Amino acid sequence: MSELTMYSTTWCGYCRRLKLQLDEAGITYREINIERDAEAADFVEKVNGGNQTVPTLLYPSGRTATNPSFAEVKAELASSQS
Repeated sequence: MSELTMYSTTWCGYCRRLKLQLDEAGITYREINIERDAEAADFVEKVNGGNQTVPTLLYPSGRTATNPSFAEVKAELASSQS
């Protein structure tokens, strides 16, 4: 895996905020709407104890994070590149 993936919904305010921050920083990501993709919804439930909590991020390293701060995202991406 070589890119950051964000699992989100259209109505999620936390998702919108994080997407804006990623866009402003020039960090590329793939967004998957879990309301339109059953496999993505299943993945989000699996990593969140049965809950469809968004944003859930899947990093290029294979690690996941649920509702991370922008600082946490930058730190994880930096650590996976070193």
